[in-house]
Amino acid sequence: MKKINIIETALRDAHQSQFATRMTTEQMLPILETMDQAGYYALEAWGGATFDVCLRHLDENPWDRLRTIRKYVKNTKLQMLMRGQNLLGYTHYSDDVVEAFIGRSIDNGMDIIRLFDALNDLRNLETSFKAIKKYGGHAQGAICYTISPFHNMQYFANLAVDLESMGADSICIKDMAGILTPKIAADLVVAIKEVSTLPINMHTHATSGTGAMTYLDAVQIGADMIDTAISPLSDGTSQPPTETMHIVLSEMNFDTGLDGDKLVEIASYFKGIRKTFQDAKIFDDKVYQVNPLILEYQVPGGMLSNLIAQLKEVGAENRLDDVLAEVERVRSEVGYPPLVTPMSQIVGAQSVVNVLSGSRNTIIPNEMQDYVRGYYGQPAAPINPDFAEKILQGEKPISGRPADLLAPRLPSARKEIEHLRPSDESVISYAMFPEITKAYLERHQVTSEHGWANAGALG
Repeated sequence: MKKINIIETALRDAHQSQFATRMTTEQMLPILETMDQAGYYALEAWGGATFDVCLRHLDENPWDRLRTIRKYVKNTKLQMLMRGQNLLGYTHYSDDVVEAFIGRSIDNGMDIIRLFDALNDLRNLETSFKAIKKYGGHAQGAICYTISPFHNMQYFANLAVDLESMGADSICIKDMAGILTPKIAADLVVAIKEVSTLPINMHTHATSGTGAMTYLDAVQIGADMIDTAISPLSDGTSQPPTETMHIVLSEMNFDTGLDGDKLVEIASYFKGIRKTFQDAKIFDDKVYQVNPLILEYQVPGGMLSNLIAQLKEVGAENRLDDVLAEVERVRSEVGYPPLVTPMSQIVGAQSVVNVLSGSRNTIIPNEMQDYVRGYYGQPAAPINPDFAEKILQGEKPISGRPADLLAPRLPSARKEIEHLRPSDESVISYAMFPEITKAYLERHQVTSEHGWANAGALG
């Protein structure tokens, strides 16, 4: 009986996809010990948008959230999502910030760090891999799946080979948009298994309706792990339901390691959490609906919910289909980047501006300009020359690793907020999110007493 490891996403990706990442640590606490007893391989509990949202919207210290979860989850691995050189932000950070962040994350209890680059530019993962290895974490290298004339099986297999050579402990096929169909998923697993001996973690979303089928075909052909969400937080823009996958895989003679009775308890608890967000009008039914057009537009769940929110703010919800169609046009013009943070935000913002302004590419946000200049890395395909020329105006984009242009940041970050008596962790937070971290520190004036056991002093 083959073991299939299950990663539960309720504490991170599921509520990021459906509830705009608004679940608080207090809402998680009552169920953590039960989740720890359920037999999951790992709980994805940190990273992604959680760090930013804790500081910006929930008035929480994200480092305290990690320590709290670790306190109650004693037997199950904790997993997080990290954007390589972007960490948990939307731009590249200096190498000293990246290493310090990873050191503190592992020191505070993180086990598995799934890292990806939005362009699959592996130069942007070099520092992260070295730091994860240095501090004893598990490095899961993620391949961002996307569809274009330039992305084929050989392209993805080559990425797997390179990730293994960089020190990856496992490979994640990251289908953030839910556009993997069962056959292609199986083909991908086979292509990667032919060139790599590493375990493969399949990650998808149920947005297009193919998620559970994709998992089944991938597992039967050799995938080792899948990401699922407990049923009240599953499907739609989230992952396929944990309980359903557990039952089906068990019937097929796979061992998930899960305790069905514990899953019932966990689901019962999260039904109440979901109702809370429904009553608060944070849960929008549109993010729960199956949308086969996602197979055409390739828009991830988190991006879809953000686009809906943006259009609501300006009373233009009726333009959603126009924006989704524009996303694919913009994406083709800028080298077919995978639609994952920060590229999903960059392409999404350009698409919204184009549709609402009624004029294509006359207004180009700063982030899109930086992308074209090469500050995010190298796209898989050429950028449309006319679009690029609007921005570059004769300049040449940079060709090296973007972070090589960045000076160490931690010493100056510490100096800028030393009057607030920041902890080492707060200095890292400030280096990533200066305005919201400073505002948080001013509100709380809290100095952490936690030491720097693995990574040494900062600055």
